[in-house]
Amino acid sequence: MFVTPAPTIDELIDELGTDAALAAVTTPAAVIPRDRYLHWDKLRHLDPPEALSGRQWWLKIKLARSEELRELPLTDRDGNHFGYTLPDVALRHLHEIDQRAGGQLGMDATVTSERRAGSRFIVNSLMEEAIRSSQLEGATTSRVEAKRMLRSGRVARNRSERMIVNNYRALQLMREEVGTTLAPEAILELHRVVTEGTLRDPGAAGRLQRPGDERVTVHARDGGRIVHLPPPAEQLPERMRLLCDFANGDAGEEPFVHPVVRAILLHFWLAYDHPFEDGNGRTARILFFWSMRRSGYWLAEYLPISRLIRAAQARYGRAFLETETDQGDTTYFLLNQLETIVTAIGDLDRYLRRKVAEQHDVERLLEGVEDLNGRQLVLLTHAAKHPDHTYTLDGHARSHRVTHETARADLNRLAERGLLGRRRRGHRYVFSPAPDLPRRLKESSR
Repeated sequence: MFVTPAPTIDELIDELGTDAALAAVTTPAAVIPRDRYLHWDKLRHLDPPEALSGRQWWLKIKLARSEELRELPLTDRDGNHFGYTLPDVALRHLHEIDQRAGGQLGMDATVTSERRAGSRFIVNSLMEEAIRSSQLEGATTSRVEAKRMLRSGRVARNRSERMIVNNYRALQLMREEVGTTLAPEAILELHRVVTEGTLRDPGAAGRLQRPGDERVTVHARDGGRIVHLPPPAEQLPERMRLLCDFANGDAGEEPFVHPVVRAILLHFWLAYDHPFEDGNGRTARILFFWSMRRSGYWLAEYLPISRLIRAAQARYGRAFLETETDQGDTTYFLLNQLETIVTAIGDLDRYLRRKVAEQHDVERLLEGVEDLNGRQLVLLTHAAKHPDHTYTLDGHARSHRVTHETARADLNRLAERGLLGRRRRGHRYVFSPAPDLPRRLKESSR
């Protein structure tokens, strides 16, 4: 992928001359549609407004954007500050995210209707994110096999599976151990967990690249041309300290940074600095989830962010390149990620409504069934739709975050009632839905 670098304001004024530049500024021509934030690489192919050349049009746009640019503490390799603007399309996305991901309207009614699932739904979401984020970085294990591995707790058999297991553990660490204040040591620990056992140099897990290391670079997807050269390793400790300072800001500070914007820019910041030998993208996405969680956007943990990024990986990569080739204007990346979040919320909403409808169908069969707890009802709901599925004590315990003894009691009780079959496989028991489970459920409810 190649993005034509955008001419700067100074370059355009020098090239056009004072008169042509002044004409661009004073011509009352429309800039661009307000719902689009085009890079020069795309705008140069469009017809400019009447009375302006393409480069005059770009100068007019750049001057308008520069007046609204909000400077960030993040700088490029040469010390120039990155910045962002908030065009109308960004404000609309932020409004929707505020309503649906952080408030108590609409979506939460759907989520809470899954009350019987307890913690199982968040476990599923973390598994899904761990799998998709790892696949985004090259893991080749299928989603089905990866989930089977995570649920059973079996040992990873290759690097791809280890990446997925590590990512899942890091997401759990983010939720349970990293508090509301981010420190460099926490980022290093997250990276250590993410990359443990997967790096060429095992000692690089959990540490910044050092002066003298071969600095990691980002290449085009075909493995050829370098598309990103991160800052020198000498700068990394101070840059990480500044990243944490930015991450720990709050809504009362000036200038105000919207919490969702802050989370997205953390993602960009760590990805830009690329401070580690490998695992930068996975660590950056975990910081995004941490920041959203810290700011009260509880729904973020359920969103299939990495799945959507992977589905549109070229657009994700282009957003980075557009930022770097237009004087550090991170609005391109910000808009890409805001659109991803809004799409993810919509996908989750549709998924949950479908699952709730399916659960209601099964609940009709479960009405009147007595002496079963929420975990058992969730399992029977799943079993009624997946008659060929098998269940283990380890998998049930992991899915619901309960002890092995509690899982044994749950499954044995269902087997005793004839709702599950039980057989020995090696040194453990395996449970499967009774062949005529719907009929047995009806009989149990009488």
